[in-house]
Amino acid sequence: MIGATLAACSSGPPRAPGDAVRVVVALYPLQFVVEQVGGDTVSVKNLVQPGAEPHDLELSPRQVADVADADLVVYLGGFQPAVDEAVGLEAADEGLDVGEFVPLLAAPVPGGPPALANPAETAADGMDPHLWLDPNRMAMVAAAVAARLSTIDPDHAATYHESSEALRRRLSTLDGDYTAALRDCARREIVVSHAAFGYLADRYKLNQVAISGLEPEAEPTPQRLAEVATLARRFGATTVFFETLVSPAVAQAIASEVGARTAVLDPIEGPPEDDGGNYLSVMRTNLHELVTALACR
Repeated sequence: MIGATLAACSSGPPRAPGDAVRVVVALYPLQFVVEQVGGDTVSVKNLVQPGAEPHDLELSPRQVADVADADLVVYLGGFQPAVDEAVGLEAADEGLDVGEFVPLLAAPVPGGPPALANPAETAADGMDPHLWLDPNRMAMVAAAVAARLSTIDPDHAATYHESSEALRRRLSTLDGDYTAALRDCARREIVVSHAAFGYLADRYKLNQVAISGLEPEAEPTPQRLAEVATLARRFGATTVFFETLVSPAVAQAIASEVGARTAVLDPIEGPPEDDGGNYLSVMRTNLHELVTALACR
């Protein structure tokens, strides 16, 4: 049990002036923001190991100790229950729930319409965690991180705010590029392996047709597979997207049935496989794939 483990842990030594701020993050997109805003003045640990799927994260005793010892824990409340529990029991004062600073979309209705044209067609409770796929929301996260780091380490407050503003400008450029590239397309429906792209679809007026729901490893029913195949034919989809951390088998089966190709659309839940890549480069790769799949002009 996490509670028993935490009870045996003690907080780390107070941070001395000049020491790096010890930050624990709950998944890669938050790591990217913290590293961009904090630079050399922060030391970052990601609770999700490379290649692991973050939805069902379980914490080891060592990771629980890292949470307890951190100066700051950046996470998304409600997404990873083990992280919520660890923060609540041992690091409540150090926790930064980015969902409190960003407007969230509701989770898709289980068994609801396969194509969600707008966020009104969503569940009354529950939230879609994939906020980082909207660059504007990522800028809000950066501002929140800068504000909290400035409280922890006021000597570098000006640097944190300058770095946050620099990241906001890069994200604004990315947002503008998406808006321009996706303005005039032959189709607006994206067929994806799991419903991770609600924020992207909402921002850029696309319709997400998801094979599985928010949990990427959930097995779709035969009825769902038939519905998605029917919609893919109706929309003239030329591409069925899968992702890097989950088997592409189901996406490949639907693509074969409807005569479409498959391609990767990365939900950026883990770090880029390319050692030189980051959130921004993966988002641009995603944009290239969307432009091709939707026949944008």
